Amino acid sequence: MRNLSKLLTIILLSISVVGFAQEKRGKISGTVIDGSQKTIESATITLLRAKDSTVAKIAVADKSGHYSFEDIPAGKYMVSITAVGHEKGLSNSFEINDANPSVTLKTIELVPVSKTLGSVVVTSKKPLIEQKVDRTIVNVEASTTNVGSSALDVLEKSPGVTVDKDGNISLKGKSGVQVYIDGRPAYLSGQDLANMLRNMNSNQLEQIEIMTNPPAKYDAAGNSGIINIKTKKTKQFGYNGSVTLGYGQGRYPKVNEGFNFNYRTGKINLFTNLNHSFNQRFQELNIQRKFRNESTKEVTSDFIQEAHMINKSQFYSGKLGLDYDVSKKTTLGVVFSGFSNNFSFNNKNLTDIYFQNGDEPNQTRALSLNDLSWKNYSGNFNFRHSFDSTGREITADLDYIKYDAGGDQTLINSYYDMNGASSKPSDTLLGNLPQTITIYSGKMDYTHPLKKGAKFEAGIKSSYVKTDNNAQYDSLINGQLVHDYNRSNYFIYEENINAVYANYSRPLSKKFSGQLGLRLENTHARGRQVTSQEDFDRNYTQLFPTAYLQYSMNEKNQFVLNYGRRIDRPDYEDLNPFIHFLDKYTYEKGNPDLKPQFSHNIELSHTYAGFLTTTLNYSRTTDIIQQVFEQHEATNETYITKGNIAKLRQYGIAVSAYKQWTKWWSGNIYANLFDNRFKGVVNGAPVTIGTTTLVLQSQQQFKFNKGWGAEISGFYRTKGLEGVIVAQPIGQISFGGSKQILKNKGMIRLNIRDAFRLQHIEGYSRYGNIDIAFQNYWETRVVNLSFTYRFSKGKLKAGSNSKKGGADDEQNRVKIGG
Repeated sequence: MRNLSKLLTIILLSISVVGFAQEKRGKISGTVIDGSQKTIESATITLLRAKDSTVAKIAVADKSGHYSFEDIPAGKYMVSITAVGHEKGLSNSFEINDANPSVTLKTIELVPVSKTLGSVVVTSKKPLIEQKVDRTIVNVEASTTNVGSSALDVLEKSPGVTVDKDGNISLKGKSGVQVYIDGRPAYLSGQDLANMLRNMNSNQLEQIEIMTNPPAKYDAAGNSGIINIKTKKTKQFGYNGSVTLGYGQGRYPKVNEGFNFNYRTGKINLFTNLNHSFNQRFQELNIQRKFRNESTKEVTSDFIQEAHMINKSQFYSGKLGLDYDVSKKTTLGVVFSGFSNNFSFNNKNLTDIYFQNGDEPNQTRALSLNDLSWKNYSGNFNFRHSFDSTGREITADLDYIKYDAGGDQTLINSYYDMNGASSKPSDTLLGNLPQTITIYSGKMDYTHPLKKGAKFEAGIKSSYVKTDNNAQYDSLINGQLVHDYNRSNYFIYEENINAVYANYSRPLSKKFSGQLGLRLENTHARGRQVTSQEDFDRNYTQLFPTAYLQYSMNEKNQFVLNYGRRIDRPDYEDLNPFIHFLDKYTYEKGNPDLKPQFSHNIELSHTYAGFLTTTLNYSRTTDIIQQVFEQHEATNETYITKGNIAKLRQYGIAVSAYKQWTKWWSGNIYANLFDNRFKGVVNGAPVTIGTTTLVLQSQQQFKFNKGWGAEISGFYRTKGLEGVIVAQPIGQISFGGSKQILKNKGMIRLNIRDAFRLQHIEGYSRYGNIDIAFQNYWETRVVNLSFTYRFSKGKLKAGSNSKKGGADDEQNRVKIGG
């Protein structure tokens, strides 16, 4: 890879020499005022190419109404200016060339429409997909088929994102994604993160930011990158908000309601949102297992299982925040948020076991009843101070987060022969599974602009996490409870991470710019099994470098080469050695011996004409953490655990295109081809698994007269790997329509998700003495109807303090249910 990196750099440098000799760059400046000859602060200035009106650059006017564009290639341009409460302004066409490298435009006067927004309706003009240098942005409300869906559904349709059978999220074919919410980690992972996202309605979301190789400012956690889910918060003086009501119907009904409100006046900005959802869904899981003799590998028994599951959840969430401008340069903020998730999970299970040695087959009928609840509350205090108008500033965050969980599990097993006669007495297992997780986090960041467009950033962070898990199991024997000491356990885990980083960026020439970063993280983790008196204590320090090189070849072609080293620490729950029963013969078990996994990631991307982006990527991961199956042949039991089983190598290419095809038709097309190869040892047996996978995603949007709109979206994934599981092809097609009403303040949306019921998962896992196949079906076809009403009175204020908390890794690793 060193030789490849050097070769790519030499090629780009060679191209830049030619391009630099051929093209000179210029500057454009001007001023905007309103009809009363007053300047308009924070007007949006868009530089357009005169030949096709495509966007070249975007800027914001300063307090005096001045704006400027620098480093502009030769060519013909126009300037478009927009500001809330004013009609759009447009300059005459002008040209940048060798004879005229600097252009000062005539002052542009915008005509006021109204003094307030009370009679002005502001509708979003944002495209569905925006491609930035370091991230891809998905504007959630720009998609009609997102309405009524969950945050997990929205993620599943996002470029490069896939969701497996258990709700685990991957990015460009790699697991280990860190999910943030409003710049703060979700502190959840795996199935439990998926459950929370399933209960978060899309009406709460504004944008999704996808970063495959984040800079040193972000936590080093996340093998495949970071996904930041941004919820709604506006920047207007006065008040504004929205109300959303939604109903969905699959096999079972679903409802959701949301309320968002923002009030800004003087030095104070107050914002809140409240949401509720009820969701009932089914799942059908069929499993076929072959148990083999460890020595001869001959089949000793066949295990055929049918599981019918019903899930119900009531999810409430809320957020209340306040920003206070102490002065023009200093802002203090506080945010309180939380959620309550009460849900039940019932599993009726039928298992037939056939023996090869001539023993009579038998049948187990199991009923698993689970009543669970998770409560979360968190507080954030933040500080921001701007030293001057150059962008030199310091920010700080303090976070406190707590989760309280309670869970009762009842597992009833009855045994029969194949004629339906009882073969032995039934048994009952009762579990009480309380859990608390407490997180403290603090960070401080400093930004210092330098001469010639350079910038220096530095920061520190410290976090402390404590999890307290006390699993108590009892067996019901002859009507009496008997404590099960073998399955009960009490586990306490503590972790402290301290980090420091520095980042430096600057233009290297008129065509080249670069960025270098280095992050140092020290981790101290301790685990204590109170019941068995087994402890572990680990302390390690690691460096995580990042590097970016950007090359603007010409007006239509830009290249970015980046590299980063990242870490994935084990989820808190995966370190917990507790046993959690799924049914009589299947259970999950934690692994306190898990180590973190490390990855090296390199990407080369090319963007053409601002709409077509092609990315080549390579990554290598060691000590990869993956879910594996282990089994006890004598008891026909299979348990699922996590292990550092292998190393992973991936090559890939991704192509993304978003284009306004006509005035009424726009669309995004995404394709990702990648090859994953796992090599390691599982259950003492060498395992080599690999496959090449293609992921296709598309969203096509149509806008018609009188406020009508429509959308078609879908995805298709060929056969691929999910750890040691080979998953068969999967797809989905959704349709949606919308209509603006009530003078464009209201919106009705109707969609059908997975209209043809294509989204179900089938797969298998075969290695060593493991031989498992499965078919998983769930409630994917759902019809959703929603109504949204927006209200506002005030005027837009730019530059509000958008809150991003300081806990940047820990929350992703908490597991909750839902």
